[in-house]
Amino acid sequence: MLDLTVIPAIQNTLPPVFDARHLIDGRWQADGPTSERLSPSHGTVVSRAQIGTIQDAEAAIAAARAAFDDGRWSQLSGKARATVLLKVADLIEVNVERMALMETLESGKPITQARGEISGAADLWRYAASLARTLHGDSHNSLGADMLAVVLKEPIGVVSIITPWNFPFWILSQKLPFALAAGCTCVVKPSELTPSTTVILGELLIEAGLPAGVVNIVLGYGQPVGATLASHPSVDMVTFTGSTAVGRGIAAAASSTLKKVALELGGKNPQVIFPDADLESAADAVTFGVYFNVGQCCNSGSRIIVHEDIAKDFTARIVDLSKQVAFGDPLDPATQVGAIVSREHGQKIDAYVTAARKAGATVALGGAALQVPGLGPQFYQPTIVTNVTPDMAIAREEVFGPVLTVLTFRTLEEALTLVNDADYGLSAGVWSENVHTCLQFARMAQAGTVWTNTWMDGFPEVTFGGFKQSGLGREIGRHGLDEFMEIKSLVMRIGRTRAPWVRPR
Repeated sequence: MLDLTVIPAIQNTLPPVFDARHLIDGRWQADGPTSERLSPSHGTVVSRAQIGTIQDAEAAIAAARAAFDDGRWSQLSGKARATVLLKVADLIEVNVERMALMETLESGKPITQARGEISGAADLWRYAASLARTLHGDSHNSLGADMLAVVLKEPIGVVSIITPWNFPFWILSQKLPFALAAGCTCVVKPSELTPSTTVILGELLIEAGLPAGVVNIVLGYGQPVGATLASHPSVDMVTFTGSTAVGRGIAAAASSTLKKVALELGGKNPQVIFPDADLESAADAVTFGVYFNVGQCCNSGSRIIVHEDIAKDFTARIVDLSKQVAFGDPLDPATQVGAIVSREHGQKIDAYVTAARKAGATVALGGAALQVPGLGPQFYQPTIVTNVTPDMAIAREEVFGPVLTVLTFRTLEEALTLVNDADYGLSAGVWSENVHTCLQFARMAQAGTVWTNTWMDGFPEVTFGGFKQSGLGREIGRHGLDEFMEIKSLVMRIGRTRAPWVRPR
C-alpha cells in the first residue's frame, strides 16, 4: 500500500447537468451542437456547452463594437462603472457555493480551494471598482506661459479575453473587471473544459445592470472561436492566459491587424534555499507551491535549487511532508489536491517523469498515477525527482503537474545562473534570513515576481506578469488597468501667442 494520504470518494449527490450558453448582445443563445464535460474526478457529465462558430464570434465582436462606439459604457463616469462592478462583487459572494461546486466538478480542484478562489475574486472586482473612480492622466504646466498639455488615458476599445481551464474564474477576474473599469467592452471565451463559472458570471453581470453588449461570452474551441477573437479587425486588444505555445499562436494571429496583445504564459519557477533559511517554513511553502492546484499552475514552484550542504536533509523533509498532503475526492473538504484535468494531460506529466528516470534522475517519491478509491484513475502521485541536471527537460520545461525537481548549488552566483538559465521568467523565490542575500537575489533574478521567505502570496494591488517567454504585459494592480488604456496627448496654446510661420512680404 502506498505511504500517502489518500481521501476516498464520499457520498455526494451531484447537481443536474449545467447547460452553458453563449451571451451575445445581452441575449442568451443556444443554437447548434454542444460538447459535454466529464468531471475529471467523478467521470460523469457535469456540464453541456454550446460549440461556437466563426459567426457566433463575429456577432459577439459586432455587439461589443457597437456597445463601445455608442458610449453606453465607455462614456460613463468612473463612479457609474464602479457602482456596477461593486454590485457584481456582492453577487459573486452570494453565489460562491454554486460557482465553487461547478468549478470543482469541471476542473477537479478541491472544493475548499474553489471556494477560496471564487470568494477571493470578489476582492479583485472591488479593487478594479476603486481604480475606475481614481483613473487619471497627467498634466504638464511647465511648458511655458503660453502652453498647457494634458496626457489622457482612454479605454482601448473592444477586448477579446481568452481564459484557461486551471483557474477559470480567478483568471477571468484578473482581466475582465479591469477592462470594464477602463471603459472597454469585451468578448470572453473560456476554456471548453471549464465554461460554467464564466456563464454564471454572465448571469450576474445582467443582474448587476451591465448594459447589453458590454460583455459577450462565446463558448467553444480555440479553432475557430479563439482564432477569430485574436485576428478580427474590429478587436482592439486580445488578452490570453495559457501555454507559451498557444500564446505564440495568439500573437501571430493578432499581428495581422497590429492589435495590442497581453499574454500571461508558462513558468518554470525556482525557489532557492540557503542553509540559514527557516527550513521548516521553507519546506512547507515548497510543498504547497508544487502541489497547489495539482501543480497545474503557471506559478507552480516546480523546481527547487538547494544549497548542497542541506540538500539531502531538506529533500527528506519535502518527501515526508508530501506523504502527508491529502490527495483525493475534491468534494471532501479535507482534500488538498484533486484530479488531473484530463487523462491526456496525466500521460504528458508521466512522460516527463519517465524520461527523467531514463536520463539518470532518481524518483525519490511518486512517479505514477494514483488510484483513489471510489473514483477514476485521473489522479497523479506527489512526485519528487532528484539527481536532476539542468539540461534535462524536466528541469527546463513546464510539466504542469505535481512534480518537483531538485537541483543543488554552492554559491549565490551559481544559484542565480541556474535561476536565469530558463526560457521562462514568471516568478522566483529565495529563502534566507540574510536580508542582503534576499535583496541581491531579488535584484538579479529574471522574473516578474520575486518572493522572499514566502511563496505565492498575492494581492489585487500588486501587479503580476512575466519576463521572457512567460508573457507580455501585466495584470492586476494599477499597471493591470493601464494595459486596457490608450494614451492621448492633448497640447493647448493659451491665447494667440504663436508666432506666424509665414511672414508677409
